[in-house]
Amino acid sequence: MRATQLDERDSIDRLKAGDAAVFGALYHRHTPSMIRVAGAIVNSAATAEEIAQETWLSVLKNIGGFEERSSLAGWIFTILINKARTRAKRDGRAIFFDDGGEENGLAAAFDGHGRWKEMPELWDELTPERIVSGRRLAEHLAVAIDALPPAQRAVIVLRVQQGLEPAEVSRILELSEGNMRVLLHRARLSLRATLSELI
Repeated sequence: MRATQLDERDSIDRLKAGDAAVFGALYHRHTPSMIRVAGAIVNSAATAEEIAQETWLSVLKNIGGFEERSSLAGWIFTILINKARTRAKRDGRAIFFDDGGEENGLAAAFDGHGRWKEMPELWDELTPERIVSGRRLAEHLAVAIDALPPAQRAVIVLRVQQGLEPAEVSRILELSEGNMRVLLHRARLSLRATLSELI
């Protein structure tokens, strides 16, 4: 078993035992992304925060029954998305992540693994000014992620920020893996354009 798998196994066991420190760490790690993904579905920051809190209550209530068929993060985000979809449906709003179709121009910017072929220029040395600029850049990118279309936002948060495997992201969002990759490429293109403007 890899170290990350052992860490997750330990976290699950400790969470099942009611370890508040583990819950706190998971809460701080996942909540911002949970709000971002839920917000893509319900289109309301306040409702997204409420859904994230409801999700954590469900996690605590049901952790004893977690069968580890997915990663812990995958399970948490599955609960979140189900709750967000239920709320959106109740509010008369429907989000369909699977918009289908390939985009031929994507191959020019990314390789077959979803990495940039040509990375933006990075700074060689850190100075206080560049550190401040880097923080501003991160803030601008967070705003750019929030401005992405809902499906792209959900995919990039789950795949890149949460580090979930492609198959798990596809399952959670009920997408084909091909369409998930297209959405990820589109999101990266948009963020790359934002990054290029800022640099």
